[in-house]
Amino acid sequence: MVDGLDVQIPLDVPAAMREQYVENFTAMTKGTGRLMLFAGDQKVEHLNKDFVGKYELGQIPEDDADPEHMFLIARQGTIGVYATQIGMIARYGNDYCEIDYLVKLNSKTNLVKTATMDPFSNLWLDVDRVARLKEESGLNIRAVGYTIYLGSTYEPQMLSQAARLVNDAHRHGLLSVLWIYPRGQNVADEKDPHLIAGATGVALTLGSDFVKVNYPKAEGQESSEIFKEAVVAAGRTHVVAAGGSSTDARSFLQRLHDQIHISGAIGNATGRNIHQKPLEEAVRMCDAISAITLADYPVDEAVKIYEGSECLDFKAPV
Repeated sequence: MVDGLDVQIPLDVPAAMREQYVENFTAMTKGTGRLMLFAGDQKVEHLNKDFVGKYELGQIPEDDADPEHMFLIARQGTIGVYATQIGMIARYGNDYCEIDYLVKLNSKTNLVKTATMDPFSNLWLDVDRVARLKEESGLNIRAVGYTIYLGSTYEPQMLSQAARLVNDAHRHGLLSVLWIYPRGQNVADEKDPHLIAGATGVALTLGSDFVKVNYPKAEGQESSEIFKEAVVAAGRTHVVAAGGSSTDARSFLQRLHDQIHISGAIGNATGRNIHQKPLEEAVRMCDAISAITLADYPVDEAVKIYEGSECLDFKAPV
């Protein structure tokens, strides 16, 4: 118990690293037990199309073309952890040492389509190298992340790598977040609620602290209701939903509110709905998301924060 926060420490965290694990969990959840994950791994996953040109709601602002845009957002906005690849952190971290980081340890581009080859996102680096960077740089590296594509013919390799990654993270007192997406030529419906629940259950068997999954969809059913299955299946692994492509702020914030307060999710993992905005607007969006995620604000009040008519009144209880 840390200042009222009950942190469940996995048994594969060595006794000497338990205090470090609790510190990292407390920092990245801002003492609330909930996670506001700012996802910044799209430079690989989506290449540059997320950062220049048009998208569903209009024109991507010039701010987003500069990779530093996301670091500025992470520093000025209220977030739990900023997730990106190790090279981004190594290049910019010295100027943004106050940010809490998650190092994404595998990524792939979207150039090779599933019709050509089932997806495989291979491990780039091991956790020991992340721990060494943390020690040598003094950066606030709190966690590592990894993507698994369930149903891919390369699923065995990714499951094996993920299992080692989670265990190695815990040995260093770091947390783990698994991105798990059913995808491949054998997967008929990537957002099937039972498959999404299966994915969160897999994350539990791997021992992950958090799992990021897509919000399920099924004809004639409310996503917030069918998402409950995935939250239950995850057990003591905490479930967060992917933010997806950009949508209008109120719709996004309402969906987030429902994911937490109806489905029982423990937070969010949001990228494009934040960074595909000019800096000041992106920071307000961070604060609006955190208002719901960390401080239980109602949707209308969160919208006011996004619009700039109110400010987030939140102080981490740590």
